[in-house]
Amino acid sequence: MSIAGNIAVGKTTLTQIVADRLGWRPYFESVEDNPYLQDFYSDMERWSFHLQVYFLSKRFRTQREMTEGNSPAIQDRSIYEDVEIFARNLYELGHMTERDWNNYSDLFSEMTAHLVKPTLIVYLKASTDTLITRLKKRGRGFEKMVSPEYLHRLNMAYGQWIRQAREQFSILTVETDEFDVFNDENRLEDILSAVESGCMLD
Repeated sequence: MSIAGNIAVGKTTLTQIVADRLGWRPYFESVEDNPYLQDFYSDMERWSFHLQVYFLSKRFRTQREMTEGNSPAIQDRSIYEDVEIFARNLYELGHMTERDWNNYSDLFSEMTAHLVKPTLIVYLKASTDTLITRLKKRGRGFEKMVSPEYLHRLNMAYGQWIRQAREQFSILTVETDEFDVFNDENRLEDILSAVESGCMLD
């Protein structure tokens, strides 16, 4: 299972909660130990291809490990978001050349052809204003350079991808603007029940 969603939407938090409550193996996105992330936010055009290949490699390894274990696993962001949301957006913004985009897309297709798809994708959805508030609250230095326009573009890309992805994946959409995962116990229980059963809940 994978948790999908924009930057600062709450993927890591929900991943940990699901893992703790259901006893699943958690896998987290490489952020603090990422050798490209800070450079990327300083110069997207210079580092976009390097960053996306790094994420692709890490998530490919993670998704293979998830299928090899004997207990359920949950992943903070899926490999499928990399190409359809982040790499495509960088290409459309002119931060990734057509040559690098084609190379990356081909590599993505070859790698994902060997993966087992997640049984469920939980899509955490939030407005750009909510994302900005959460981004400021967690206070990562390199994220100060993330613009509202960039987050908005990613939100638009997520909306388009989710509509198409429903043909391939079971997707649970969770509106998070008014959802406090730490205090809204009833809503959290509903989500956990849906996750356990692998059913869709919109």
